[in-house]
Amino acid sequence: MYRENYVHSLREEIVAMVADHLTPVALRYGYSDVPLESNIKWQPQVLVLGNYSSGKSTLINEFLGAKIQGTGQAPTDDSFTVITYDDSAADDGHVRIIEARDGKFLLNDPEYPFAMLKKHGQRFASHFRLKKVNSPFLKNFAIIDTPGMLDSITERSRGYNYQEVIGDLAQIADLVLVLFDPHKAGTIREAYTSIRETLAARTFEDRLIFVLNRIDECASLNDLLRVYGTLCWNLSQITGRKDIPMIHLTYSPTALSDSGKNEGFGADFLPYLENQQEELKKVLLQAPRYRLDNLATFVETHGERLSHFLQALISYRRAVRKLRIKSGLTGAVLSILGGIGATGALALTPVFAGLDQRTLLGVGGVTALAFMFLWVTLLVRYFTSSYHRDALQSLDKLTPVDTQTRRDSWHAVRKLVENYLTQTSGKFSLKEVKQEYSAVQRVCDQGAAEIREALNELSALENQEAD
Repeated sequence: MYRENYVHSLREEIVAMVADHLTPVALRYGYSDVPLESNIKWQPQVLVLGNYSSGKSTLINEFLGAKIQGTGQAPTDDSFTVITYDDSAADDGHVRIIEARDGKFLLNDPEYPFAMLKKHGQRFASHFRLKKVNSPFLKNFAIIDTPGMLDSITERSRGYNYQEVIGDLAQIADLVLVLFDPHKAGTIREAYTSIRETLAARTFEDRLIFVLNRIDECASLNDLLRVYGTLCWNLSQITGRKDIPMIHLTYSPTALSDSGKNEGFGADFLPYLENQQEELKKVLLQAPRYRLDNLATFVETHGERLSHFLQALISYRRAVRKLRIKSGLTGAVLSILGGIGATGALALTPVFAGLDQRTLLGVGGVTALAFMFLWVTLLVRYFTSSYHRDALQSLDKLTPVDTQTRRDSWHAVRKLVENYLTQTSGKFSLKEVKQEYSAVQRVCDQGAAEIREALNELSALENQEAD
């Protein structure tokens, strides 16, 4: 009980830290369209991806203990489905759907962390739904099932950007399950794009779990080994890693029994292999344990990215200020020289030779002021606009990216910096940006360290309970 209270208190503190210190800055500068804490205040989530024939729905149904998702050889469901726990119905041992809601409800209910998906439009909303199920498997986390990935589908065909939706969901998920089947071991174009680009940019490698499902459909053990080797090769090419990630080998005992393969050809090698479905199930049940680590990572990652974002803006404004000071001093010197020249010219002109010294100095002063006014209103503005255009063309010069961590964070915020500078035309307060940078930096330096320290205390507490 004490541990549960400790975990709950820590989660509340992390959400409050994000809401108080990171969200105001994120919203003000266009870093995020919705409050950042809305992404982390809900329960843990497991995102399930895979080819249309990889057996995602069958696997989910077996975990839940009932046929909740439609199954079939052909694509049967082109919706993103959030499946969460509901125990409001009488416990009669029968797992079923208690309530189903559409995408508009999900996108607009503040209880759920999906408001950021509104930007994907009405077509996406019509392919987004919620199912509340009374399966005990879902007591501590939710599952998000996704449309099967295809080879020739396009954004225009779907009506929304599939990869962008996947990226947004992967960013808030605690685990991402990626399924393959023996017939398409990683060759689907959308699977390649998702792993190579989308997931690599929006989540972390340690959250990805790869599964070769439906292995009972291999004709023999040699066939399975060829499929497994092909998948390993494809993953190595997609991820760019020499070390192949762990790949779980699974199949559905129910589907196998229904097909009759357990009575004859095609399944004779299965007794020699471990069906890792139960092991995979245990991994998913650990999703809540990953939650606190992921929350700490969330604070560190967004704190670092916001800090980098603000550093770039500070660098820009300092360069503009330096340019204006330099231009202003140059204009002042030229204005003084122009005033002196005008005074001397009048004094040497016979027509104005009779003017007294005070008048000559007045004319020189007016000339200098007029020149300075034109310099500031025309030339300094021109120099500033020219620098603004050059800065947008060479944004990478605004901030050093000397480490991989810096390169990763800059890659995440570079476009946001460009958008903000374009929208504001580079006109914003350097003082305010510096103040907000200091506040965000305190979260990065102190807040994140305190969270990690609390997690270490929690780990020690778990070890004591285990002893």
